[in-house]
Amino acid sequence: MTGQWLTPADGNRWYYDSGSLSLDFAHTGALDPTAGTEQLHSPADLGHWLAERVERLDPASNGRELADALLLREAIARVAHGFAARRGPSADDVDTINLYAATPDIPPALAGGKRQAGAGRLRAGQALSSIARDAVTTFSREAAENRIRECAADDCELVFVDESRTGSRRWCSMQRCGNRAKVRAHRTRARTN
Repeated sequence: MTGQWLTPADGNRWYYDSGSLSLDFAHTGALDPTAGTEQLHSPADLGHWLAERVERLDPASNGRELADALLLREAIARVAHGFAARRGPSADDVDTINLYAATPDIPPALAGGKRQAGAGRLRAGQALSSIARDAVTTFSREAAENRIRECAADDCELVFVDESRTGSRRWCSMQRCGNRAKVRAHRTRARTN
Protein backbone atom coordinates (compact mmCIF):
# COMPACT_ATOMS: atom_id res chain seq x y z
CA MET A 1 0.00 0.00 0.00
CA THR A 2 1.40 3.38 -0.95
CA GLY A 3 0.20 6.92 -0.41
CA GLN A 4 -0.49 9.12 2.60
CA TRP A 5 -2.10 12.34 3.72
CA LEU A 6 0.29 15.30 3.88
CA THR A 7 -0.37 18.50 5.77
CA PRO A 8 2.05 21.23 4.69
CA ALA A 9 2.62 24.47 6.60
CA ASP A 10 -0.31 26.14 4.81
CA GLY A 11 -2.67 23.62 6.45
CA ASN A 12 -4.19 22.36 3.19
CA ARG A 13 -4.21 18.60 3.80
CA TRP A 14 -3.97 16.49 0.65
CA TYR A 15 -3.43 12.88 -0.37
CA TYR A 16 -0.14 12.08 -2.07
CA ASP A 17 0.94 8.77 -3.57
CA SER A 18 4.59 8.59 -4.55
CA GLY A 19 4.18 5.10 -6.02
CA SER A 20 6.64 3.52 -3.58
CA LEU A 21 6.54 2.67 0.13
CA SER A 22 10.14 3.84 0.55
CA LEU A 23 9.41 7.20 -1.12
CA ASP A 24 6.26 7.59 0.99
CA PHE A 25 8.49 6.98 4.03
CA ALA A 26 10.97 9.62 2.82
CA HIS A 27 8.01 12.00 2.46
CA THR A 28 7.39 11.85 6.19
CA GLY A 29 9.68 14.86 6.30
CA ALA A 30 12.97 14.32 4.49
CA LEU A 31 12.08 14.84 0.83
CA ASP A 32 10.51 18.28 1.14
CA PRO A 33 11.43 19.74 4.53
CA THR A 34 10.29 23.21 3.42
CA ALA A 35 6.73 21.93 3.05
CA GLY A 36 6.34 21.45 6.80
CA THR A 37 5.34 17.81 6.46
CA GLU A 38 7.53 16.38 9.24
CA GLN A 39 5.57 13.48 10.69
CA LEU A 40 8.15 11.67 12.81
CA HIS A 41 8.62 13.87 15.86
CA SER A 42 8.69 11.01 18.37
CA PRO A 43 8.98 7.22 18.61
CA ALA A 44 5.18 7.10 18.94
CA ASP A 45 4.83 8.92 15.60
CA LEU A 46 7.10 6.35 13.96
CA GLY A 47 5.16 3.47 15.49
CA HIS A 48 1.85 4.94 14.33
CA TRP A 49 3.07 5.55 10.76
CA LEU A 50 4.48 2.04 10.46
CA ALA A 51 1.47 0.36 12.11
CA GLU A 52 -0.83 1.96 9.51
CA ARG A 53 1.10 0.11 6.80
CA VAL A 54 2.25 -3.11 8.42
CA GLU A 55 -0.12 -5.69 9.89
CA ARG A 56 0.78 -7.12 13.28
CA LEU A 57 3.33 -4.37 13.94
CA ASP A 58 3.87 -3.50 17.58
CA PRO A 59 3.40 0.29 17.47
CA ALA A 60 5.61 0.79 20.54
CA SER A 61 8.85 2.23 19.20
CA ASN A 62 11.83 3.58 21.10
CA GLY A 63 14.34 6.37 20.56
CA ARG A 64 16.88 4.07 18.93
CA GLU A 65 14.33 2.87 16.38
CA LEU A 66 13.39 6.49 15.63
CA ALA A 67 17.07 7.39 15.12
CA ASP A 68 17.46 4.40 12.79
CA ALA A 69 14.32 5.42 10.91
CA LEU A 70 15.55 8.98 10.42
CA LEU A 71 18.94 7.77 9.21
CA LEU A 72 17.32 5.44 6.67
CA ARG A 73 14.78 8.09 5.65
CA GLU A 74 17.51 10.65 4.92
CA ALA A 75 19.49 8.16 2.83
CA ILE A 76 16.40 7.25 0.80
CA ALA A 77 15.60 10.94 0.26
CA ARG A 78 19.10 11.77 -0.96
CA VAL A 79 19.16 8.80 -3.34
CA ALA A 80 15.70 9.73 -4.65
CA HIS A 81 16.73 13.32 -5.32
CA GLY A 82 19.92 12.07 -6.95
CA PHE A 83 18.04 9.83 -9.35
CA ALA A 84 15.49 12.57 -10.06
CA ALA A 85 18.38 14.89 -10.97
CA ARG A 86 19.93 12.10 -13.11
CA ARG A 87 23.01 11.71 -10.96
CA GLY A 88 24.10 8.63 -9.10
CA PRO A 89 23.68 8.05 -5.40
CA SER A 90 26.51 8.41 -2.92
CA ALA A 91 28.20 5.22 -1.76
CA ASP A 92 27.39 6.08 1.89
CA ASP A 93 23.67 6.33 1.14
CA VAL A 94 23.71 3.08 -0.81
CA ASP A 95 25.52 1.41 2.09
CA THR A 96 22.94 2.71 4.56
CA ILE A 97 20.02 1.40 2.51
CA ASN A 98 21.77 -1.93 1.92
CA LEU A 99 22.55 -2.27 5.63
CA TYR A 100 18.89 -1.90 6.61
CA ALA A 101 17.78 -4.11 3.72
CA ALA A 102 20.10 -6.87 4.98
CA THR A 103 18.49 -7.06 8.43
CA PRO A 104 15.57 -9.44 9.09
CA ASP A 105 12.37 -8.11 7.58
CA ILE A 106 8.74 -9.08 7.95
CA PRO A 107 8.34 -12.83 7.48
CA PRO A 108 5.33 -14.04 5.53
CA ALA A 109 2.79 -15.93 7.65
CA LEU A 110 -0.12 -18.03 6.44
CA ALA A 111 -3.16 -17.75 8.71
CA GLY A 112 -4.95 -20.81 10.05
CA GLY A 113 -2.13 -22.87 11.55
CA LYS A 114 -1.88 -24.21 15.09
CA ARG A 115 1.61 -22.85 15.71
CA GLN A 116 2.44 -19.18 15.77
CA ALA A 117 5.83 -19.26 14.01
CA GLY A 118 6.17 -15.98 12.14
CA ALA A 119 2.77 -14.77 13.30
CA GLY A 120 3.89 -12.78 16.37
CA ARG A 121 4.07 -9.03 16.82
CA LEU A 122 6.52 -7.33 14.53
CA ARG A 123 8.98 -4.62 15.54
CA ALA A 124 9.85 -1.32 13.90
CA GLY A 125 13.27 -2.63 12.82
CA GLN A 126 11.63 -5.32 10.71
CA ALA A 127 9.40 -2.71 9.05
CA LEU A 128 12.44 -0.50 8.37
CA SER A 129 14.11 -3.47 6.69
CA SER A 130 11.07 -3.91 4.45
CA ILE A 131 11.17 -0.21 3.59
CA ALA A 132 14.87 -0.46 2.72
CA ARG A 133 14.19 -3.50 0.54
CA ASP A 134 11.47 -1.53 -1.24
CA ALA A 135 14.04 1.25 -1.82
CA VAL A 136 16.46 -1.28 -3.33
CA THR A 137 13.75 -2.52 -5.67
CA THR A 138 12.49 0.95 -6.55
CA PHE A 139 15.86 2.46 -7.24
CA SER A 140 17.20 -0.57 -9.07
CA ARG A 141 14.20 -1.03 -11.34
CA GLU A 142 13.10 2.58 -11.77
CA ALA A 143 16.57 4.05 -12.14
CA ALA A 144 17.13 1.86 -15.17
CA GLU A 145 13.89 3.13 -16.66
CA ASN A 146 14.49 6.76 -15.60
CA ARG A 147 11.15 6.85 -13.81
CA ILE A 148 12.18 8.62 -10.59
CA ARG A 149 11.00 12.22 -10.98
CA GLU A 150 10.79 15.43 -8.99
CA CYS A 151 7.66 17.55 -9.29
CA ALA A 152 8.02 20.17 -12.05
CA ALA A 153 6.56 22.94 -9.86
CA ASP A 154 9.20 25.48 -8.80
CA ASP A 155 8.00 25.45 -5.19
CA CYS A 156 7.70 21.67 -4.76
CA GLU A 157 10.42 19.11 -4.12
CA LEU A 158 8.28 15.98 -3.90
CA VAL A 159 9.70 12.94 -5.65
CA PHE A 160 7.62 10.15 -7.19
CA VAL A 161 7.80 7.07 -9.36
CA ASP A 162 6.41 7.94 -12.78
CA GLU A 163 4.15 5.00 -13.51
CA SER A 164 2.39 6.65 -16.42
CA ARG A 165 2.36 4.60 -19.59
CA THR A 166 4.22 7.25 -21.58
CA GLY A 167 6.63 8.16 -18.77
CA SER A 168 5.61 11.80 -18.98
CA ARG A 169 4.19 12.58 -15.52
CA ARG A 170 5.34 16.05 -14.46
CA TRP A 171 3.52 16.83 -11.23
CA CYS A 172 3.47 15.30 -7.78
CA SER A 173 -0.31 15.46 -8.07
CA MET A 174 -2.69 16.91 -10.63
CA GLN A 175 -4.93 17.97 -7.73
CA ARG A 176 -2.14 20.07 -6.24
CA CYS A 177 0.77 21.28 -8.37
CA GLY A 178 -0.66 20.25 -11.73
CA ASN A 179 -3.86 22.17 -11.08
CA ARG A 180 -1.97 25.26 -9.89
CA ALA A 181 0.15 25.20 -13.07
CA LYS A 182 -2.94 24.92 -15.25
CA VAL A 183 -4.60 27.84 -13.42
CA ARG A 184 -1.46 29.99 -13.84
CA ALA A 185 -1.26 29.12 -17.56
CA HIS A 186 -4.97 29.91 -18.02
CA ARG A 187 -4.59 33.28 -16.30
CA THR A 188 -1.55 34.11 -18.43
CA ARG A 189 -3.45 33.26 -21.61
CA ALA A 190 -6.48 35.28 -20.44
CA ARG A 191 -4.30 38.36 -19.80
CA THR A 192 -2.70 38.21 -23.24
CA ASN A 193 -6.03 37.88 -25.07
